[in-house]
Amino acid sequence: MLGVDENAVEPVGFTTAQVHAGTEPDAAFGSRIPPVYLSAGFVFDDFDQARDRFAGDEPGYTYSRSGNPTTAAVERRLAVLEGGAVAPNAEAIVVGSGQAALSVALLGILQAGDHVVSATSIYEGTRGLLRDNLARLGIESSFVVDANDPDAWRRAIRPETRLLFAEPIPNPTNDLVDIEAIARVAHEAGIPLIVDNTLATPYLLRPFEFGADIVVHSASKFLSGHGTALGGVIVDAGTFDYSARPDSFPHLNTPQRALAGRTYVETYGRSASVAYTRQVVASRFGPTLSPFNAFLLQQGLETLSLRVAQHSRNALAVAAWLEGRPEVESVDYAGLASSPHHVLALKYLPDGQGSVFSFTLRGGEPAARAFHDALRLFSRMTHLGDVRSLVLHPASTTHTLLTEQERLANGIGPGLLRLSIGIEDADDLIRDLARGLAAVRALEPAALAG
Repeated sequence: MLGVDENAVEPVGFTTAQVHAGTEPDAAFGSRIPPVYLSAGFVFDDFDQARDRFAGDEPGYTYSRSGNPTTAAVERRLAVLEGGAVAPNAEAIVVGSGQAALSVALLGILQAGDHVVSATSIYEGTRGLLRDNLARLGIESSFVVDANDPDAWRRAIRPETRLLFAEPIPNPTNDLVDIEAIARVAHEAGIPLIVDNTLATPYLLRPFEFGADIVVHSASKFLSGHGTALGGVIVDAGTFDYSARPDSFPHLNTPQRALAGRTYVETYGRSASVAYTRQVVASRFGPTLSPFNAFLLQQGLETLSLRVAQHSRNALAVAAWLEGRPEVESVDYAGLASSPHHVLALKYLPDGQGSVFSFTLRGGEPAARAFHDALRLFSRMTHLGDVRSLVLHPASTTHTLLTEQERLANGIGPGLLRLSIGIEDADDLIRDLARGLAAVRALEPAALAG
């Protein structure tokens, strides 16, 4: 059982929650699907209601940048799916993109002078955010090469470290991370662990069950599934005690004028961080999710388990097929028994190992180019988690700003291609990949050498 939906009278399973959690028929007209409230603002009944809404003394909406009924419905559902029985008081915030979700989550905790420790094997856009953007704000970051060495994390922590960050399924190298071990290190140091769960989704992995404190997603990917809209989500477990080290989190432990002289911890308890993140960071920076995009996200969530199960079955079939091809040097997929991360896959991802992975062709970039351009069913594009299968060459696209030495250090060789396996028939996908391998074999030996 996943947990208790606020609108249910007993525990429900994941698939039931993904369809029903957080919503009920529209009270005015009986619509079963939550309406799209395309309204910038909301009318107040009178002077006193306007005052009370702004003071937080009366529930309700004031302006869509701060909250909207459509986005609130999808937030409730996401909180149930990620929180489950382990974190029933989890709270979600939806924003305009996955990158916005991570930025808002980080800025809800960090300030100038703070320090972040992250796994090295992460999405390159996240690395740039930590290395470049946060550095301009006076926030330093360190990167742990062996993310599954708890002592490496301990050595990287400084007195000014305020959070640890990791991706359970890193993009694109699929070298799984031991979330439980990292969470233990974070809590020993009295700091939270933030996890980007985009590639696993809460159907395959719920990081709160292994000690994570905050989860972020690019909702543009598997949560939506249809590739039509951007979105991001932050889910806070509501379990981390920010009052235990008040000097480390002063913004949550000092009196606030907006709270009539009370602190966020006094006012919201274990929900202090998510309340601050919603009210002060998300609302003021304004990466608002469109109500229409929230509606599209909610439609996608209703089939999440069905899609992700098919994604994972297809990916395993494709990875196993690629592993047996002589043109392929290696396949980075934790679902394969040959993977050095297979034991972690059995622990964290027993219901499927996701659909995003990479493989390396013998012959370097010329082979990757020939393979890439010969495909007909796979879409050549920078996206993940679509129902359609996608292919990309990271060394010449997402990781092009790195030096060759940096790319190789991160496992991104010239012959590496990233796949996001969709929900098509696996036989059709394999037939298309065979077409790509035929194009590699057709290359002249001189072209492969060059």
